[in-house]
Amino acid sequence: MEIRRVTQVEAVNAAGHLFDTVPGQEATERFLTDECHHLLIAYVDDVPAGMVTGVEMTHPDKGTEMFLYELGVDESFRGRGVGRALVSALADLSRERGCYGVWTITDKDNAAALATYRRAGGVPEAGQVVLTWTFDQP
Repeated sequence: MEIRRVTQVEAVNAAGHLFDTVPGQEATERFLTDECHHLLIAYVDDVPAGMVTGVEMTHPDKGTEMFLYELGVDESFRGRGVGRALVSALADLSRERGCYGVWTITDKDNAAALATYRRAGGVPEAGQVVLTWTFDQP
């Protein structure tokens, strides 16, 4: 397995099956041109097997941390450590970029995600609540 940091739209399009929906051209370009956005893709025999995205977030009194935005592993590659390797690679990149930590959110019933994050060193934080605001799309 080889994990590469992706910066080209073509590489995202070639790995489009790893995302929830087909990546949009404008959103992909915007994501890739922001130096605080990161996309890592795991390749097995040059086939995109999984991806993880991270976004650096900086706050005046806390410094910079990495938000693990999304993790996706192709069904045929699940159970082989691809997800754990991607999460670990994002954590390594976070350290290199001077982040003080990494955080993410997942459903409490998502056993596969929870196991992956725990194997990669993640620890659940007790007492957290996620609130969302949803807006109509133009």
